[in-house]
Amino acid sequence: SSHQEAQRGCLNTVGPQGTMLPAALEAARAQLAPSGVLRAAINMSNILLVTGGREAGAEPQGVAPSMAAEIAARLGVRPKLVPFAHPNLICDAANQDAWDIGLVGADPARAQHIDFTPAYCEIQATYMVQASSSATLADIDRPGARIAVKGGGAYDLWLTRHLRHAELVRAETLDASYEVFTSQQLDALAGLRPKLLSDLEKAPGQYKIVDGHFMAVQQAVGSVKQRDGGAAGHDFLRQFIEEAKASGFVQELIDR
Repeated sequence: SSHQEAQRGCLNTVGPQGTMLPAALEAARAQLAPSGVLRAAINMSNILLVTGGREAGAEPQGVAPSMAAEIAARLGVRPKLVPFAHPNLICDAANQDAWDIGLVGADPARAQHIDFTPAYCEIQATYMVQASSSATLADIDRPGARIAVKGGGAYDLWLTRHLRHAELVRAETLDASYEVFTSQQLDALAGLRPKLLSDLEKAPGQYKIVDGHFMAVQQAVGSVKQRDGGAAGHDFLRQFIEEAKASGFVQELIDR
């Protein structure tokens, strides 16, 4: 099914396990959740990691919210999910005291103010093209080509750095990027494979997804860089992610 195919877009790596000493845990708690509540920023536009709770007043559900709840439990504090419509809004709010941890794709452009853990999963980004197109991944970046993309996402940041010839046509939302691609008959639509798979169903037989991927978004847990250089919170999160991967906890959440 397309849902199972979407899940294959997540790839897990395994890291070493370790145990955190009480003093280090206390330091991490003081840095990440001094009020006794861990505010976790959740990217609501990620359909693979947030699979429910999008209606008004509902609690987000899925891999990312479950990861946040487990981090809070390990810290011994209460979780509070803070939903954001788009990942760039999470990153823009890094220095506004709006969240303590952010579950979002890691990117060098975002790492200026945010310390990221290693990825707990990665989601492939690729292109949708006309079904009649013979274009390969390498063919997309050519002079005169126009690519629709949702602005501000990790793959938009990557394309901005790496495209040599093609022009990016940015839209504010994922659905708007699809509309721009179809209505303006652009050469390609850039997006995460799970979302593109669902977009294919809107016009059966009209479009296809190019083989391979141009990058994979590294889904990670970020914490705001400390002005004093303190790393207790980041060290705790990094160790949690390595343990969560090694124990199979992340894979279990994905498989649910």
